[in-house]
Amino acid sequence: MTTDLPTPASPLKIGTRGSPLALAQAYETRSRLMAAFNLPEEAFEIVVIKTTGDDRSLIDADKPLKELGGKGLFTKEIEEDMLTGKIDIAVHSMKDMPVEQPPGLVLDTYLPREDVRDAFVSLNHDSLAALPEGARVGSSSLRRRAQLKARRPDLQVVEFRGNVQTRMKKLGDGVADATFLAMAGLRRLGMEEVVKSAIEVEDVLPAVAQGAIGIERRSDDSRAAEMLAAIHDVQTGQRLAAERAFLAGLDGSCETPIAGLAELDGTMLRLRGEILRPDGSEVLTADRTAPIEDGAKLGAEMAADLRAEAGEGFFDWITS
Repeated sequence: MTTDLPTPASPLKIGTRGSPLALAQAYETRSRLMAAFNLPEEAFEIVVIKTTGDDRSLIDADKPLKELGGKGLFTKEIEEDMLTGKIDIAVHSMKDMPVEQPPGLVLDTYLPREDVRDAFVSLNHDSLAALPEGARVGSSSLRRRAQLKARRPDLQVVEFRGNVQTRMKKLGDGVADATFLAMAGLRRLGMEEVVKSAIEVEDVLPAVAQGAIGIERRSDDSRAAEMLAAIHDVQTGQRLAAERAFLAGLDGSCETPIAGLAELDGTMLRLRGEILRPDGSEVLTADRTAPIEDGAKLGAEMAADLRAEAGEGFFDWITS
């Protein structure tokens, strides 16, 4: 390296939310940096930052994310601390990240992607198909709610906020009969035993960037840039370039039910995308392939074509 490595006396400060999953992701990032540069754990400091999205009253209120402020709820305070130098890097779940970063910050490092599938979780039922008519399914994800309404309009969908532990408690309290969680998060927490069944992507397309961890830094921090380059997973970056371009071309916030998944096969990239009305009454899909280096272009073009296919009014509910 051309810059000095962190030391126990001057550690690299890693910012993160305080949920068990967020901490697990921060620990994974620290472990990969330790291994890449043969550094002791003490050369890093995990800095827990409480974000607006971690407010207990908001979690308990079970309101839609778009009513509370969108994806920025989980990043604003962390990014502010990075811009002021309180932390050096920040670890994020990529499916929670807006497609644009504040001036002065860069998000260009991704760890190897985990399982992209959704998990069906219930205390009394084994699968979505096994749910009886009228059963209550809890989810705060507009994408999952719309997909559920499209596939099982007979079910009741209720708002369901909080981390994995909170949601499991709500299931136990009878708030809902089932919920969906990301397989990736459950794997990282060592909680795969709560999964009743994994939902294949052919049945339910996942959120854009689901299963991926991203690491954000200041654009002028050359040390962080060099260190993060050593743990960046190129293939995950190629896949997310296409997916996030697709997301950006459609909306890029939490206010639209959007699903997308890019997969690599040799030198080619396959991108599948889906947009839905929030009540599940209409679903538009696309499935295309292009050379990997054209992934971002493919994502943007697919988004534009789906917007054109949807026509005027498809997204009117955003402002209603």
